[in-house]
Amino acid sequence: MAFTNDEVLAGLAELITDETGISADEVALEKSFTDDLDIDSISMMTIVVNAEEKFGVTIPDDEVKNLKTVGDAVTFITSNQA
Repeated sequence: MAFTNDEVLAGLAELITDETGISADEVALEKSFTDDLDIDSISMMTIVVNAEEKFGVTIPDDEVKNLKTVGDAVTFITSNQA
């Protein structure tokens, strides 16, 4: 089943909240993982692994560095669903 952008955003917000304690309300498409949400590289890798499991996608390590904002991650996940 393909996820919509809104479903991916909500799912990512949940994963980010679980990993960092940041309120899901603060997770928005334009937010930068590092600058706005203050997510470090270790937490980011945990979020990536959990997102891969949740959405059934593979996010290559060399692609993670390109995911600067929540919107980048949503776009990548929705574009790479099976």
